[in-house]
Amino acid sequence: MNLRLILGDQLNPAHPWFQSTHADVTYLLAEVRSETDYVSHHVQKVCAIFRSMERFADWLEGAGHRVRYLTLDDTAAHADFPSLIRHLLETDPFDSFDYQRPDEYRLLSQFRALEFPGVTVTEHDTHHFLVPFEELAKTFPVDRNLRMETFYRRMRKQHDILMDGNEPAGGQWNFDVANRSKLKAADLDQIPVPQAFSTDVADILQRLQRHDVRTIGSIGQALDWPTTPAEAREQLVHFCESALPAFGTFQDAMTDQHDQAWLLFHSRLSFAMNIKMLHPREVIDAAIHAYQSRPDISIEQVEGFVRQILGWREFIRGIYWTRMPDYQSLNALAADRPLPDFYWTGETRMNCMRQAISQSLERAYAHHIQRLMITGNFAMLAGLDPDAVDAWYLGIYADAFEWVELPNTRGMSQFADGGIVGSKAYAASANYINKQSDYCRSCDYMAAGKTGQDACPFNSLYWDFMIRHRESMERNPRIGMVYRNWDRQDAESRDLILQRAAWCLAHINEL
Repeated sequence: MNLRLILGDQLNPAHPWFQSTHADVTYLLAEVRSETDYVSHHVQKVCAIFRSMERFADWLEGAGHRVRYLTLDDTAAHADFPSLIRHLLETDPFDSFDYQRPDEYRLLSQFRALEFPGVTVTEHDTHHFLVPFEELAKTFPVDRNLRMETFYRRMRKQHDILMDGNEPAGGQWNFDVANRSKLKAADLDQIPVPQAFSTDVADILQRLQRHDVRTIGSIGQALDWPTTPAEAREQLVHFCESALPAFGTFQDAMTDQHDQAWLLFHSRLSFAMNIKMLHPREVIDAAIHAYQSRPDISIEQVEGFVRQILGWREFIRGIYWTRMPDYQSLNALAADRPLPDFYWTGETRMNCMRQAISQSLERAYAHHIQRLMITGNFAMLAGLDPDAVDAWYLGIYADAFEWVELPNTRGMSQFADGGIVGSKAYAASANYINKQSDYCRSCDYMAAGKTGQDACPFNSLYWDFMIRHRESMERNPRIGMVYRNWDRQDAESRDLILQRAAWCLAHINEL
């Protein structure tokens, strides 16, 4: 008798395990407290994963497989998976235990340490990513820093994606320069209505309350996330039809002037992909098919989308697995300030932060620029502890699992890895935020101000950050010009800016 474990982010109906039924195989899906408690998760994230697990279990049973689904009620006596599995192997006549390789280091360490007398333990691949696990060490050598653009071009060639023979489609590899437009008033009418779902999760909420599971964020009357592969494909089709035609152009834009400002032209497919209801190649192929069959979708739109999946997603996973476990403790900038209270409430006078955080608490979602250049940018400028920043990002977003969250946050966002993920710190003042959004128009602070109580905190904090780390950053050719601009200012102006930054840091919860 064989027991096979399926984790909540391994809901892949195309996995080889499920291609045929076996009377001696039992599939186990379980809600376990170690997975709800390692950080405080958004309530929508927990509900979405649990409901997706339940529906996947139903699908397995409908396909003729033997399934055992255990809720928090059933697993209350077991703190983690090793405890639960040991109990099941001791009480049931299983002589083998199989698991798909977890995508988080902590779980893989737990599973590889499992030993049960008389029970064979076997690890299997998830058959999800485009770079095989066995090739990660060769693809991402730790003796040098591979850049994403180099990796991305290699993947384009290897998988023949958006290629014209040996050359990139459209004549260039990257159209990022064309993907930085700010939304004008006339553009707001183009914003599509998102694909909506309405899944009842009252029973899950009652379970969470019954077991005193601590969550963050809010949830309405129903869950607005796909919880089956069929729903995920509906979301994919909707994105390709309604949002992809303008995705690239406005992928870095932000606004608070529209009901759908929280999503704009983004796909919100990352949750479905990260729990493996959608395969990345399926998503890429759908977007390319839309591009090839519709004249209103340009190469700039589809390339920007493909780059996020074929490039960033696979790149970030490679960094994670080849740099762990040391990566999770890197703090190259020696940041140590606690997270301000407004990260948990959204109550701040900074409109950009209020919009991004409030949306995250309400939706369990924010797009990549809100994460990188608003909440992440502020955290880096203010020198917030990367451990606290990691925990916040890992908990608040429905699509956040450590393999994808950690390098994006500690590396790309916080530069705490010292340059492994990116070649420079993504630090920006209010000038960038004002260029990419209309947030500054309705803010209590002045976007152009550097000193005084009405000056945007991002401005003085930007300069304070750059001066604090001048010794290490000035040598970077991409940053050197910044210091020449600073040195041209008179001494009194520089002092006033740094005084404003000192006040902001000392009164950070009042901003």
